[in-house]
Amino acid sequence: MNGVNTIIWDWNGTLLNDVDICVDSINILLKERGHNKLNIRTYKSIFTFPVKDYYTKAGFDFETEPFDEIAIKFIDIYKEKIKTSGLFQDAGTVLRYFRDKKYRQLIVSAMQNEFLQTTVSERGIAGYFERISGLDNHYAAGKTDNAMKLLKELDISPDEACFIGDTIHDYEVAREIGTRCLLVASGHQSYERLKKTGCPVVHSLGEVNGFF
Repeated sequence: MNGVNTIIWDWNGTLLNDVDICVDSINILLKERGHNKLNIRTYKSIFTFPVKDYYTKAGFDFETEPFDEIAIKFIDIYKEKIKTSGLFQDAGTVLRYFRDKKYRQLIVSAMQNEFLQTTVSERGIAGYFERISGLDNHYAAGKTDNAMKLLKELDISPDEACFIGDTIHDYEVAREIGTRCLLVASGHQSYERLKKTGCPVVHSLGEVNGFF
């Protein structure tokens, strides 16, 4: 990608390998309510933003139980399970590659900001990033506005940046903020779904360097 000097990373499902624990966490809630559990393939076929729509597809009924209550219960379970989640294979390699090439690197995530700062720091990679920016809530809302604000604050030209994520929503964010985009299919949505965006898609982080 000629002219790119800044990489904007998504976190969950892109650098952090938390797909399994997300499936495990949602399945605990589904089992408690007598619903069928999800397997990885089904999860990747229905996961979406806003996450409320995904919860509906998974089988939750918000007429009998408020979304906010389910979302909070999910986060409580997820916070315990995330302690076992590491980075995807090749995450360190690709981060070092961009550092050595003098790219600016940022994280823009739908994760609550304080929680994001902690999870990145605990995995020993915070030093790669000029800014690590999450949201002020646990509902994965407002990622586009957050990314736009960051570009302005750091004086980054959108046409010199590439957003790397693992969901259709990441592509939509990139399009809204005017950056290029590369999607990685090892995260929360399937390769087939991601390809439908028309955006370049790779199967793993190990393929990312070939685009830069």
